[in-house]
Amino acid sequence: MYFEKPNVNTKYSGQEAQPIRPEDKGPRGYEKAPINANLTKEAKVDLLRTMYRIRRFEERSIRAYQQGMIGGFLHLYIGQESVATGSMSVRGPNDHYITAYRDHGHALCAGMGMNECMAEMYGKATGCSRGKGGSMHFFAPEKNYWGGHGIVGGQTPLGLGLAYALKYKGLKGAAVCYMGDGAINQGAFHESLNMAALWKLPVIYVIENNGYSMGTSLCRSSAHPGCLAKRAEAYDMAWEIANGHHLYEVRAKTMEALERAYEKSEPTILELTTYRYRGHSIADANAEKYRSKDEILDYQQSKDPIKLFEGILVEEGTLSAEEVKDIDHAARQEASDSADYAHASPWPEPETITQDVYWTADNPGKHNNEGRIFFND
Repeated sequence: MYFEKPNVNTKYSGQEAQPIRPEDKGPRGYEKAPINANLTKEAKVDLLRTMYRIRRFEERSIRAYQQGMIGGFLHLYIGQESVATGSMSVRGPNDHYITAYRDHGHALCAGMGMNECMAEMYGKATGCSRGKGGSMHFFAPEKNYWGGHGIVGGQTPLGLGLAYALKYKGLKGAAVCYMGDGAINQGAFHESLNMAALWKLPVIYVIENNGYSMGTSLCRSSAHPGCLAKRAEAYDMAWEIANGHHLYEVRAKTMEALERAYEKSEPTILELTTYRYRGHSIADANAEKYRSKDEILDYQQSKDPIKLFEGILVEEGTLSAEEVKDIDHAARQEASDSADYAHASPWPEPETITQDVYWTADNPGKHNNEGRIFFND
């Protein structure tokens, strides 16, 4: 059998697979969707503030990594801020969220503070996972945020489990599970889709399609009929695609999926086309080798989610240019302060190394299993 060798010189990204339509530089009517039409001025400003906070936190994280303060991996969310901000801003009290290793933006949207997040990346005891998880493992169960998972696609069956629990308990809610376009070929994801469809579970799988998986363009890594979400048809499942750089569209499309979960207890695949300015991780030295600088610059100039929403708010008179600068300055200061907090925080004590690993170890007498959990020399 003959296989044609891909042309490695062909410029191709997820954005070319799903072209950015000319009209997408404006609201396209999504500002009139019910979930957006009644937004107060304060709510709109808070959405912009959230996106600025994510970006400035990420930028301060880069500095800390370069200074040797952060070890391990660091996957940045710069360029994708409107996806987490928009989709999580419409959440209900019984909605739960879980994502992969590019988890900082979702964490801040869930209500986690910059201090606990930055301290976690520094490996300090004041971190959200007490310094044991690092960048890829932010958790806040009390805020219905379940991380932060380093195994590609590993969060997808866990998201399914969250949805099963909601249905089992009779709660009106949904489990929203995020993944990158590189995770959609994992077997665990497809097993999860099959179960979600069979059992009619209220789970929403959000594909944050930034076009490149780790460093391979979408057309060279995934067989797809124009978009990835269409694979849902194999499981008789609802699907939708939207442009993730447009905040109002993200909110509207997410709300439709949530209503399907609430009212029908049915799953959805929601693909949001987006873009990341940086590499797969901060250690990705080839980030500008597999795509052109012009491609990155074009997105920054014409499709940057913060600039787009900021422009809408200024044009409609919700904010002035000076007020935008104040929001930006406050976000920069908060991020800087979080780095100072992390730097001054204590390291975890050696005797805590076996804590927060197994529930059974931290709750003696509350379980019925036997045997040793830890094995020491």
